[in-house]
Amino acid sequence: MSEVITIGEPLVLFGAAGSAETDKELSEVEYFQRFLAGAEINVCIGLSRLGHSAEYITKLGNDPFGAFVLKSLNDESVGTSYITSTGDYFTGFQIKSKVSTGDPKIFYFRKNSAASHFDGKDLEGLNWENVKYIHLSGIFPALSENTRKAFYSLIDLAKAKHVGTVFDPNLRPQLWKSQTEMIATINDIAFKSDMVMPGIEEGFILTGSKNADKIADFYLERGVKLVIVKLGEKGAFVKNRNESYTVKGFKVDKIVDTVGAGDGFAAGVISGLLEGLSVKDSVVRGNAIGALAIMSPGDNDGYPTSRQLKEFMELHRTEQ
Repeated sequence: MSEVITIGEPLVLFGAAGSAETDKELSEVEYFQRFLAGAEINVCIGLSRLGHSAEYITKLGNDPFGAFVLKSLNDESVGTSYITSTGDYFTGFQIKSKVSTGDPKIFYFRKNSAASHFDGKDLEGLNWENVKYIHLSGIFPALSENTRKAFYSLIDLAKAKHVGTVFDPNLRPQLWKSQTEMIATINDIAFKSDMVMPGIEEGFILTGSKNADKIADFYLERGVKLVIVKLGEKGAFVKNRNESYTVKGFKVDKIVDTVGAGDGFAAGVISGLLEGLSVKDSVVRGNAIGALAIMSPGDNDGYPTSRQLKEFMELHRTEQ
């Protein structure tokens, strides 16, 4: 019985490995290292390492990549009871560059993947007994009509069970037919959610404003209970119907890879709320995990255990 349920597409990630591959174009990279990736998977792994139970829903291909995903999830103690498989479609993967500054370049091999053929009927029989939250991102509904229908079905099921919905827009414009469709769908999902966590640049795309306070109001005025706008190294802006404040970020020694920071942030916030922490303290935790994430090469390599998180936060306590 899991505390958190999420649904998404797992990806096998091949990241450029070694200092010699830094700042190369993907077409020129010779050596790659294999990782497990996927926004929702990252959140599950982050929660599991902090001692919480998370169930991951998806469809895998009957192929070596699918076997790798399943083994990796089991190794991380992430729930796999609702994962189905098919021999008709493959498990998606991606390649990622290594950069000295900024965000790495990523190329996806995911069109017509097994996950994009997820059937909403596979949501029947979910055990909601101990579930406190569903965590969702804007990636899965962009994959196909099938995944979008299943995504909305999961939201409806959660609402019927009075389970909180946490939504990270996680915009992937290349997956949508148009930006207009992306904005309309993502905002529609956000309005159905209890907590929305956009990045500041995502907020600008979705609301037309670069002001965190106005971005928050856009969603609060449409029924969302809590909005957390991620501000990168500056931390996060938090607002509900009663108060608003900014929680400072943590300094990092060296930025290795920025991918996965937002998912680590989500894992930190959700785990804090599960443990009865205040929203502010949960966001502090989210900022800490986001900082740890960008100091490691894989999407989730830097996610800490409870002990590692405590040590990091105590060491950097004066920054808050």
